[in-house]
Amino acid sequence: MACKMHRRIALHKKLQILRTLTKSKSVKKRSIIMDAFLYIYKLRLQVEAIKKEYQYLITHIQEVQVEKLGTGHLVVRITCKKGEHLLVSILEVFEEMNLNVLQARVTSKHFFGMEAIVKTDVDASILNEAILKVIQRQTEKRCTT
Repeated sequence: MACKMHRRIALHKKLQILRTLTKSKSVKKRSIIMDAFLYIYKLRLQVEAIKKEYQYLITHIQEVQVEKLGTGHLVVRITCKKGEHLLVSILEVFEEMNLNVLQARVTSKHFFGMEAIVKTDVDASILNEAILKVIQRQTEKRCTT
């Protein structure tokens, strides 16, 4: 008898917690469970929408910023979809343009990202165009492969 009562009290506490979490105004056990089911379903739809948006951003993000930092120094910020040999290609552009890389940070966990400080006499817009061409070539290679 006492065991049955403990189970009933435990179930009631769990239902109250579930009711609180889902912000349900229902009183009946069946209604609370149905509200929780609908709440979970809505959360699942939201997660799927976020995943789709994330995938879209990862596949379509492409940004190159080259800014003057001071006399003879530029800050290069690159964000784009990951690609094979992208870092190597960008470093080759730096070498072709006789840029001296003073500091660089690179990430490639979910996308390719690079921030570099370079010493050069080259105009920022010329460097920007050269990097965009490299990224475009890499994108075209991926599409044809």
